[in-house]
Amino acid sequence: MARTGQAEQMRIVEPVAAPEEALALQAWPDHSPARMTRDFLLWRHLRVIRARAMRHVHLLADRLRGNAGPRAARSVYGVRMQSNWADRTFAYCQYGTYGPYLADLLASIDRPFAFLDIGANQGLFSLIAARNPLCERIVALEPVPETHRLLAANLALAGLGERARALNVGLSDVAGTHTISINPVHSGQASLEAHMAERSDCESIAIELVTMAGLDAHLPAGLPLFVKIDVEGHEPVIIEELLASRHAASVIGIFYEHDNRWTDNATICRALYRAGFAKLKRYGRGKHFDVLAGPSPVPLERIPAFEQGIAEVERQRA
Repeated sequence: MARTGQAEQMRIVEPVAAPEEALALQAWPDHSPARMTRDFLLWRHLRVIRARAMRHVHLLADRLRGNAGPRAARSVYGVRMQSNWADRTFAYCQYGTYGPYLADLLASIDRPFAFLDIGANQGLFSLIAARNPLCERIVALEPVPETHRLLAANLALAGLGERARALNVGLSDVAGTHTISINPVHSGQASLEAHMAERSDCESIAIELVTMAGLDAHLPAGLPLFVKIDVEGHEPVIIEELLASRHAASVIGIFYEHDNRWTDNATICRALYRAGFAKLKRYGRGKHFDVLAGPSPVPLERIPAFEQGIAEVERQRA
């Protein structure tokens, strides 16, 4: 369960005058609350139902067609991906279950940038980022070998060449071999955290992890960086690692998944605050939603209690 407390609300220095640097902040599209309410109360559920139903239709069609080799399917997002109808996550990608929000954010970026896709799965949002001509570099991380194979195939299908790199690793605060739990029929359900390991429909495999320092050779210095994080509960560790790295000053936005059942909100708030970041927008309702965070448009007051990272907190508890 997520911990809550004073980290939930960020204190702001008075007066709240924006610094000169705020002129360079990225302007994000305004998704109206009314539109999002309708979407998350109705349309998203209908998209999920459609994706699940059509997945079985395509599986039946594939069986009737026989083994004709790999084929490509065009998603409602407009990008082509290698068909993988045995996987529920692929069906969600094809039928727009994730909504338009992250796609709109990526399309709106108005300066040359790099896209760091942490938990890239089969590459949907890397492919969407590539449609913005200002996206000069894509670094997509996917630690599960079979999913990484599909990711690399989809980036190649898009003809991205050296513009995009698919790395068969996950990101954490410690490099090395680690066990990840995966759902064989829902590749988006893959996590380093205990809540997935306890499920009877999941299995465990060994994968490789790197730290942000291990990505230095892949991320161009000085290029603004937009980061997507979807790692089923490991978000707090990754956000802290990202914002403590040499690349933190280049980050113009972080789009991450949050689930109250297993995401440590307090750790995320502390990491964002230490780096001068704020939560800018929430996408979704209930216990499971996405968050856009970015450099705060106003100065943030130093709060000593927020300056402890995960390692220091765990050391004090021991």
